[in-house]
Amino acid sequence: MTTRVTIADIAREAGVSEATVSKVLNGRDEVAPATRSRVQGLLDARGYERRGGRVERPAGLVDLVTSELNTPWAMEVLRGAEQEARRAGAAVVVTATEGRDDDSWLERVTARRSDGVLLVLSPLAPAAARRLTAAGIPFVLVDPVGGFDASVPTVGVTNWAGGLAATEHLLGLGHRRIGVITGPPDLVCSQQRLDGYRAALGRSAIAVDDALIRYGDFRADGGGRELAALLALPDPPTAVFAGSDLQATGVYALAHRRGLRIPDQLSVVGFDDVALCEWVSPTLTTVRQPLLEMARIAIRTVLDPPGTDQPLRIELATTLVTRESTAPPAR
Repeated sequence: MTTRVTIADIAREAGVSEATVSKVLNGRDEVAPATRSRVQGLLDARGYERRGGRVERPAGLVDLVTSELNTPWAMEVLRGAEQEARRAGAAVVVTATEGRDDDSWLERVTARRSDGVLLVLSPLAPAAARRLTAAGIPFVLVDPVGGFDASVPTVGVTNWAGGLAATEHLLGLGHRRIGVITGPPDLVCSQQRLDGYRAALGRSAIAVDDALIRYGDFRADGGGRELAALLALPDPPTAVFAGSDLQATGVYALAHRRGLRIPDQLSVVGFDDVALCEWVSPTLTTVRQPLLEMARIAIRTVLDPPGTDQPLRIELATTLVTRESTAPPAR
């Protein structure tokens, strides 16, 4: 009968401690590259088996790590990920960090040897990326909001084109005083949507008025707060481009409290095209980003990682969806 190779055997042959072998197996990054290579080579050569003696095989699990779950945007991404994972015979394990900076999620992911990780969470710490790579766990950033390494696979959308389309739609209706409530200024997607807004104004030879640019937080409260600031201007806008549908609902709420009729007295455009766009009244004109497809592609990317000749950065097109919340400005 063949004797199963143990961690102790590998440690003795590699000249390292059992703890070091365990760190290599679990993708911990505090192991010197040469040592990691030597240990991993022995694990492969000796046919080391883990998980109760079974040969390593796919876990049938994909982790989705997100900063929060309490938004329609996040739920759409989760729905798309679950649908595609189920089609591939895998299940999705969800972790919401809720603003915590700790990497406890990373410990759990590497411990269960997930088949891949969707990170709806960025910027991704370099140490976390190294841990996942060392553990042999593919990962992809979905709609990265911050900076990211060029070698990290990402799935996003054409935010600049979306900001352009939203603003050009309002310009085409005759609006000239167009406010924009984008997201936090340090987020790439916020910057890109704002740049699209600026480009549309430039194409129509309209000077950018910095007083009409507000930075929100992609939440409803932020939308209402920043609309209040816009309405306090001596010459307030006749239309608002909100950087997210959730922010647009905050615009709706404050407009209602102020007695402003949408779209008769204020046109509103959102961004995302989540389900609530058709629940609010009037229904919301918005820029659709294909959230379900983004998540599906991300699942396929981690379950079948791209080769070196395939693009690491995938950008899907955004499209304008016209509904009832936009109209020509009142005379």
